[in-house]
Formats: sequence, C-alpha cells, structure tokens
Amino acid sequence: MARAVVGDDGYGEDPTVRLLEERFAERVGKPAALFVPSGVMANQIALRLHTSPGDLVVAGRRQHVVAYEYGAASRNAGIQFEAVDDERGSFALDEVGRVFEGPLHHLPRVSAVFIESTHMASGGRYWSLAELDQLRALAGERAVHLDGARLFNAEVASGVPAASMAASSTTVMCCLSKGLCAPVGSLLAGPSDLIDRGKLERKRLGGAMRQAGVLAACGLIALEAMVERLADDHRRARRVADAVADRWPEQAPALEHQETNLVVFGHEDPDMLLKYLAEVGIGAGTIAPGIVRLVCHADIDDRAVDEVAQALKVAP
Repeated sequence: MARAVVGDDGYGEDPTVRLLEERFAERVGKPAALFVPSGVMANQIALRLHTSPGDLVVAGRRQHVVAYEYGAASRNAGIQFEAVDDERGSFALDEVGRVFEGPLHHLPRVSAVFIESTHMASGGRYWSLAELDQLRALAGERAVHLDGARLFNAEVASGVPAASMAASSTTVMCCLSKGLCAPVGSLLAGPSDLIDRGKLERKRLGGAMRQAGVLAACGLIALEAMVERLADDHRRARRVADAVADRWPEQAPALEHQETNLVVFGHEDPDMLLKYLAEVGIGAGTIAPGIVRLVCHADIDDRAVDEVAQALKVAP
C-alpha cells in the first residue's frame, strides 16, 4: 500500500486502480470493470444499470441484495423484487418462467434476474454451470446479474474458472475482502458501455474515490495470491460442519452440501449458544431468527478449528 502509485480515480487517473480493474475484468471474462468500496454498492449500481423505477427483479428471497441490504434496492433504484424460493442456493427455473409471464396478466415487467453464488444463507452453495446456462437461455434479452461476493470460493470448490461461471451473466461483482483478505473493496464487471454508466452511478452513490490505489494494491494481492488458499478455508469449514452435525444430528442433512467456507445451521436458542461460544473465545453470529453462522477465513487455522470442534461437543 505504501508503494502504490496513485492518482485521482475520480478522473480515471489512478494507475493501480486501472490495473486492478483490468486484471479483474480479464479474470471474469468481461470487457471492463469498476472498483467500488463495497459489495452492496456494486449490487446497487447493477440494479440502476439494469432497471427502471417500477420494474420487477427476480431474485432468491434469502439473497443478500434482497434480505441484507436494508431495503436499498427500493430506495436507490425504485424497483420491486419477485422473491422466489432459494432454500438450496439456486432457484427453480420453472418458477422464474411463471414470473416472466406476468405482463400478460397485467403484472409488472421483469427487467432482470439477480442470482448469488456462492449463496450465503444456504451455507455457501454455488450455481452449477448447467443451471447458469439454463437461466441465461430462459432470461432471453433480460439482464442477469451475478452477485459473486464469494465468486472465487465457488471457483475453488467447483474447479470451474470464474470466467466460465460469469459467462452467462450480463454483469458480475466480487468482494476482495472476505476470504481474499483485502481490507476493503469490491469490483463490478460487464460490458464497457454499462461500466461507463456505472461510473456515473458510483458517483451518485458517493463511491468515487481519489487516491484509491492504496486500496487497489491490496486488491491486486487478493486476486494474485489469495484465491488458491480458499481451499484451506473450505477444508476447515467442513470440519466445523461435521462437529455441528455430531452435536446436533438433526442438522446433518442441511450440512451435507457444505462445500465452501460458510457453516449455517438452525438452533433453538441462538442467543444462548452465541453467549456460550463468546465465553470460550469463539466469535459467531446469526443471519435470521434461529439460524447461526460460523465462517472460516485466513485468520482461522487448524488449531482454532480444533478448539471450535471441542467447544461444540459440549455446547448447549
């Protein structure tokens, strides 16, 4: 960060930011990319690019853009969601097809479909290439946006390159923080004309930064040196998931498909469980009433996982 060559990114003059945007665009197979402060902002920009006020957007009801952005979509883009069942991470395409037929029956038009992969609330599941291709064919001329906050977790777990997973989407975003270890920053990639418009929307949302190369330098390291290490997070999360299943066997079916770095499970008294875990030095949280989440990342090593497993054996 101290050695980063910087300029005014508000004018497109920061060479380190430009390099990061070029590297990410190449990595996900898109013509252009835009550096933004957060994943939420990337999603909100995508909504503004793909919709007009009053439009309908199809998305999973537990996706981040629907459930965890505090209603930003309606405030920032004036759209409404048709939230479909995404219990398994992806959602049924026949249900999406029925929503597309809405205008024939005096219902709002659907301008875009937003998907999330990996899907946080389902425990980090990802869309298969077949599902992505089928969705693209079904969407027709409608935009498809891939919320890939943990896109490279999906790449590492599946063995499918990020560019292949993003190929069927109009735009794709990814966070450089989380498992990739950068302190801040996300990227939105897509066609050059959309990304040019995205710069204006970024400015409107207060996301244009000046000498942002000090942050982009971390993003370059994230892309170049931190992707392969995600496999360690996945391996450790699988051990945590096994410990949860051993302690609460009724949760085992929900954890069978735990493939990445998120362990999400139900508990009858999350407050009591989180209090106990905090007392033994383990941080955890909830994502919905009765739903607990444990996350493995670069600061969680094998010894820490051993401690978590031992604590879970006698957890309330």
